[in-house]
Amino acid sequence: MFNSNKKHHLDLLCVRHSSKKSANIHLTAHDSLLYTSAFLSYSLCMSWRPQEPPARWLRKIPSRYHTFVRYLVRISLAGMAAFGCFCLYYVGLASSYDIAQVGKLPQRNIVYDRSNNEIDAVVGSNIDLITFEDLPAFMVKALQAREDAEFFTHSGIHVRGLMRATVRNVKDRKFTQGASTLSMQLARNTYEIRAKSLHRKFLEIALTLRVENHYDKPQIMAGYLNRIYFGVGAGHLGIQNASKNYFGKHVSNLNESECAMLIGIIRGPHIFSPWRDLDAAKSQRNQVLDRMIAMKFIDDGEKQRIIALPIHITKPEDVATEKSYAIQAVVREVNKLVPEEELQHGGLKIYTTLDMPWQRRLEGELQKALLSLEKDRDYSAPTIAQHAGTENPNYLQMTAVTLETKTGAILAQIGGREYEHSRFDRSNSARRDLGTAFEIFVAAAAAERGRPIYPGSPVATGRPIGPQGVERIARRCGLTGPFLQTEDLYRGAVSATPMEMAIGLSTLANQGSRPRPYLVREIRNSENEVIVNNGPLYFPALKPQAARKSLSVLKETKGTDVFTGATGSEREAWTLRLGPKGSTAIWVGFDKPQIITQETRLKKLLAEIATRLDNN
Repeated sequence: MFNSNKKHHLDLLCVRHSSKKSANIHLTAHDSLLYTSAFLSYSLCMSWRPQEPPARWLRKIPSRYHTFVRYLVRISLAGMAAFGCFCLYYVGLASSYDIAQVGKLPQRNIVYDRSNNEIDAVVGSNIDLITFEDLPAFMVKALQAREDAEFFTHSGIHVRGLMRATVRNVKDRKFTQGASTLSMQLARNTYEIRAKSLHRKFLEIALTLRVENHYDKPQIMAGYLNRIYFGVGAGHLGIQNASKNYFGKHVSNLNESECAMLIGIIRGPHIFSPWRDLDAAKSQRNQVLDRMIAMKFIDDGEKQRIIALPIHITKPEDVATEKSYAIQAVVREVNKLVPEEELQHGGLKIYTTLDMPWQRRLEGELQKALLSLEKDRDYSAPTIAQHAGTENPNYLQMTAVTLETKTGAILAQIGGREYEHSRFDRSNSARRDLGTAFEIFVAAAAAERGRPIYPGSPVATGRPIGPQGVERIARRCGLTGPFLQTEDLYRGAVSATPMEMAIGLSTLANQGSRPRPYLVREIRNSENEVIVNNGPLYFPALKPQAARKSLSVLKETKGTDVFTGATGSEREAWTLRLGPKGSTAIWVGFDKPQIITQETRLKKLLAEIATRLDNN
């Protein structure tokens, strides 16, 4: 039996080899796996000969253990074979990626706001590439100290760090740490490897090793700095663009303080941007300098000298914006409107409905309010300032959507506090409990049936209608449920996304006509030809009179046409705002529900936000 198996594997190996040789074709990953399996199977067959006397090394072991040792050897060989096949699979998979992409950037697609001002570029950008020789020596050491201390000595993978992260991830039962080197981050950014899974991590490692094999360390560092995002402002992709936009100079002319500041904001480019918060940017600079002291690149005296160096921050341009959840949403919608290859090829002009002054104002007020809350003496939850740069932030979040009431055009879309910390778009994907925010839909169902509305008493309002009647109107207003068939539904035991709530509010304010939300109004190709023309669509939901009556549960700001409603608990809160800028839904809370603060304090905070939005 062993002889026949041996002959079969040898014949298979020879036939495959001779056919490949005669055809003069390179071995594929599949062929490599087949050859390896055949060779290892043959080796196992040859190593197992029970009819012969035990090998010399085996004779030294008591005979009663011989069977156990033989099985142990076979299991070890099988494990080595499996590991070899595993490695070959990922090596083959990594080889299917174009390694030249590391040094290339696609043609830019320009994104415009509703006033036709350029706000960003997607899938490529107007990046000014730099080489390693352009970098100040101080910046190289600062980046090494801050992000990858062993960059110039490891082979792309920091084995000890990876093992520590693996142990931590196993303990936490989720991906909380990644132990990414600069080389791994370059591979991830080049090939857009974002999913958190073991398969993606192994692929990232294989691609990193391939990058290390094709490029030297200076090229990898320069490639990394050319691809990463540096914060608020159009074109803030790449170290040279950041240098020009923040400091008005070429990267090679930056002083030590400016170098340390740019390296410092990498971990939180949105919140540490010197345009947004100069003190926070300086704090990050100081942390970089402390790391350099720890690595003995500088001493404390040099740190004090560097801190004293002048830093001149340029003023942000009027067209500047951030790489954000809104831009992420634009890309998603464009992918539905044009073939993917057109977007990848570039040269598109994408005209959106975004109202950038309102987007900045809404986000600014929310950020200011949450930072104020985190500074309260009795606030004990994690804060954004304490965030360590992991991909799973646990600090207080916010999300908001504003729709133009009559058309459904998306004027603002905020998916969270810091895009670089978490790319999960809460405005579209996070379903949150509504509580008393659901009362407007109970009121709409009652008004549709000609029943009385009792503001502040949703159970009394909804009881004559019944859960099915309330569900019917809520669905027609854009909510998707699921809906309970008990009186708890009237109390708001239902969840929705901020986008759904903004649609529902727009429906009631638009006399019962539900607008379809849209973000992209027109797309032109590189020849300036219109290839997409998008506009409003409407769906009848309920009678105009019923829609108007339902708004009575919202509070009208005296002397204005602004209506607001703040609801919530000590764990989360909603604000619905109907005003000149459109229909706005705001949610505040944690991704994993926990106590924020007292309910009265939270409602007061949301009321203050609404007041500032009304007055400014």
